[in-house]
Amino acid sequence: MMMQHEAPDSKRPLRTVSRSLAARVRLALLLVTVALGTLHASDTWSAGSARVSITPSQPVWLAGYGRRTMPSQGTAQELYARALALKDTEDKIAVLVTTDMLGFPRALADRVAARAAETLQLPRDRLLLNSTHTHAGPVVGRLFANSYLKMTAADWRVVDEYTSDLEDKLIGVIGEAIGNLAPAQVDFGRTKAGFAVNRRLKTKSGVRAPFHNWEGPVDHDVSILRIRDSEARLQAVVFGYACHNTAIRPDMMKFHGGWAGTAQLELEKRHPGATAMFVMGAGGDINPYPYGTVQLAETHGQALAETVEVALEKDLRPIRGSLRSVYDEVPVRFEDPPTREEFKERLKGDNPYRRVHAKRMLQELDREGKLPESYAYPLQVWQLGMDLTLVAMAGEVVVDYVLRLKREMGSDQTWVVGFSNDVFGYVPSERILREGGAEATTEAIHYNLPAPFAPSIEETIIEKVHELKQRLR
Repeated sequence: MMMQHEAPDSKRPLRTVSRSLAARVRLALLLVTVALGTLHASDTWSAGSARVSITPSQPVWLAGYGRRTMPSQGTAQELYARALALKDTEDKIAVLVTTDMLGFPRALADRVAARAAETLQLPRDRLLLNSTHTHAGPVVGRLFANSYLKMTAADWRVVDEYTSDLEDKLIGVIGEAIGNLAPAQVDFGRTKAGFAVNRRLKTKSGVRAPFHNWEGPVDHDVSILRIRDSEARLQAVVFGYACHNTAIRPDMMKFHGGWAGTAQLELEKRHPGATAMFVMGAGGDINPYPYGTVQLAETHGQALAETVEVALEKDLRPIRGSLRSVYDEVPVRFEDPPTREEFKERLKGDNPYRRVHAKRMLQELDREGKLPESYAYPLQVWQLGMDLTLVAMAGEVVVDYVLRLKREMGSDQTWVVGFSNDVFGYVPSERILREGGAEATTEAIHYNLPAPFAPSIEETIIEKVHELKQRLR
């Protein structure tokens, strides 16, 4: 149920912001109309990129940590939404969007996709929405809302207004990227980065986390998509890594893109006019090491940018052929939730997060008569010629999924990204569900899920990925 909010204090009238955004959207739509009317199939890809600042113009609560007690206190690093449009030899257009924020709530992703389909003629399967998962970006929509116990009605109104403006900016930057389409060379390659470490250690007494488990599973691959214009100048680079964007502690109260934001900005500084886009991989149980300060986050980001920079100078594998895409949802089951009586008992407990969760579950029971038995899990697959399969998974996906899919689908041509289209909670593997810990159980409370996922989740998702890949043949 939506709360009634008081109007926020702001030095910048929101009506002015809305008018400027509307003008940007109109310009983007004009560029799209021109592009779609003049571009024809060619022997090469076409690509276009764009970016827009999404840094809030007023204090907004920072996302990702429940222990914060006040809204943001300024900006340490600008936040951006970036878009890359690709057009294949059959004139099919797809757009990748990356954002410096914790993730896309389902409601926001659905609204952006619907508007892109209506105004830009961009089908849902050809729009991929990913986030850097920075924990120093603004709260968006109701993502992770059970964690923000100190937020007031006025604070939530500011979030709602920011989210509305963000939606307009996303439509604008998608349209601008499409409007910038021009002939391009697209290449794929990989390098390595070494600061990701598994954060879980299974012991006889349970899972210790966060912990630096040097022997735990990890994926150090850095996947790279290089886009150059007709004169071989870098137009855009997309790069991904499977690691939480959490090098900065929760007591830092300024907006910052974390190590991923730093890497993007560093590459754009080195290549003026180019767009650098980080996509978060399947690193739900992976942390950076070392971590704890802004300086460490920026050190990791600069190191990652240097790693990508070296790879850009190498001979990468050309991507040829057409783009095929598919988007679908598959129900993944929850474990049996607590009973109504058990939720009522939790209302009396000492844990404030469990109390808030129990209250909301009881409200849903009163309203619907039952709790959901499953979650409609979004999956998306892009096939770029015969050279690259991009699998976009929703939620905070743990590393077991990328390691398994690369084994089963071919490591050299498979790129798995998480945190895409809908960040609704953790996506644990069967192994993690057996071991327990935050990714398996307790984080479900913060994400307002009725219960942890059932062990069948891994096989359900993996089977669906293979089914979608078969559809594209």
